[in-house]
Amino acid sequence: MEFLKIGSKKIEVQWHKQRQKDHPTLIFLHEGLGCAKMWKDFPQRVSQMTSCPCLVFSRFGYGNSDPCPVPWKINFMHKQALSILPAIIKKAQIKDYILIGHSDGASIGIIFAGSPYARGLKGLITEAAHLFCEPVTVECIQQAKTNYEQHDLKQRLEKYHGKNTKNAFRGWNDVWLNPNFINWNIEKYLKHINVPMLAIQGKDDQYGTVRHIHSIRRHVNHARTCLIDNCRHSPHLEQPEKALNIITEFISHIL
Repeated sequence: MEFLKIGSKKIEVQWHKQRQKDHPTLIFLHEGLGCAKMWKDFPQRVSQMTSCPCLVFSRFGYGNSDPCPVPWKINFMHKQALSILPAIIKKAQIKDYILIGHSDGASIGIIFAGSPYARGLKGLITEAAHLFCEPVTVECIQQAKTNYEQHDLKQRLEKYHGKNTKNAFRGWNDVWLNPNFINWNIEKYLKHINVPMLAIQGKDDQYGTVRHIHSIRRHVNHARTCLIDNCRHSPHLEQPEKALNIITEFISHIL
């Protein structure tokens, strides 16, 4: 386990360092209940197949990183994208990089890629990105609350988040269930994305409809989009070989 110090706080990081020093670094941005460990071996496999170095980290309040006090504000993903992520890139001394984000992490990647902070960004890869809040998303997050409070979700999350389990779950769950969050929308950032973009989504994604993929196609003319059969919200876990091939092929074109 390694840590980066951002200000007075520590974040948990994993490095997968390949020998190709001229290749961009792959930076993985996890989902709303994720952390570095929950990517499993997927980042390492992408790193090995592309010869790109790779940084995986747990956001504050997740995994073994320092806590992030609750309640989180509705613009919590904007804070991650416009303040914390630039600080991590600077602290890690990363010059050129490709972002690979899943779910909330994909949304953070979109906000960052469409912002003035995206200097050095060579590509953006999203899995199951949220561009706006849909009723189906709220329903699934409400069900997650039930599973956390009445079933075994809390115990399953403790395996990865330890003392941060309550922080991670309540921070994420409470803000998504905030009645005002239904108006959250980040589509305006799409038109400012000027790097190669790949957007992946499972056809059976329980957390969002294909409207997100359609919006990306509409706003980012150069984006490549891919809907994966027999796949729900986590392509890299549910269809790992397909996701791996699609992502590594895309990165090879950037290289």
